[in-house]
Amino acid sequence: MSLITISEISKDYGISTRTLRYYEEIGLLPSRRSNDYAYRAYDQAAANRLRQILVLKKLRIPLKQIRKIFENESLSDLTAAFEEKISEIGSEIEALGEIKKALSNLLLALPPSKSNNLDLLDDEKLLRIVESLPSSEKKLKENKNMENLEKANERLDKINDVRIIFVPASTVAASHWIGENPEDNAARQLAEFIKKTKLTEIKRDFRIFGFNNPCPKREGETYGYEFYVTIPDELEVKAPLVKKNFSGGLYAAHAIKMGDFHEWKPFYRFVLDSGEYEIDCREPLGMDGALEEELNAYSKHTCCGSRIDQLDLLIPIKIKK
Repeated sequence: MSLITISEISKDYGISTRTLRYYEEIGLLPSRRSNDYAYRAYDQAAANRLRQILVLKKLRIPLKQIRKIFENESLSDLTAAFEEKISEIGSEIEALGEIKKALSNLLLALPPSKSNNLDLLDDEKLLRIVESLPSSEKKLKENKNMENLEKANERLDKINDVRIIFVPASTVAASHWIGENPEDNAARQLAEFIKKTKLTEIKRDFRIFGFNNPCPKREGETYGYEFYVTIPDELEVKAPLVKKNFSGGLYAAHAIKMGDFHEWKPFYRFVLDSGEYEIDCREPLGMDGALEEELNAYSKHTCCGSRIDQLDLLIPIKIKK
């Protein structure tokens, strides 16, 4: 039986190898090993399963529900998922309709003056329109329109959960790999280093950052991945890892669930549109200074063996002049 390598299936389906590994960790997509290939590979049944997962994700079905659908041979979970999503989309359409109507009324009520004078917000017509909208102080259950407006805003503003953080300068051990499965190989080297140096005992607050290095310019192109783990300044680092100084700095941070790397693009747009900050490209330059930080990394490398279910996407920034 022919097997498809993880790199091939990543290229064919336009999905990252990290996402494929995460699907396997949560029991959603099994892989196989062949005698002549050391890394993950997939049979035709797994390829068909992946295609089904991607279809359901495009229909906005959450991964937890997708897993339940595959675990249940009956159509009950699939039917429930579709009905729930249809209801959610109906509510969203209704809420967006309320927002559109309110904005249209406000636009018609604006005075003809072209000056940006906020006194226009005191205009009696505008006040009457705004007052006709539901009060945010009312309980949601008492007003369906308000509930719809808030639900719509929650969805529209999803990427707005951005924090501004400062990452202190530190000494790091760098694990780097270019070629086949760079994340897997760099992560394996890093795990061996953490275990051998007993880093979980001597530095329990260690942090792990990762970034493409070099970054692929085209789909399917060979690329590299590099991990930084923060270490005590005096700790000896032996090959294949390299001891480096990480300057840290100011970052915009956005947390995602493992696998949701599609949020990089809207996150970048959010930072670019910021009126207070601008992107500040700096070392390490694999992704122009952007990083992915593993959250709960300590648990992953101790006896708990927890998965890294969340990442912080980090974009280097500086205050605009």
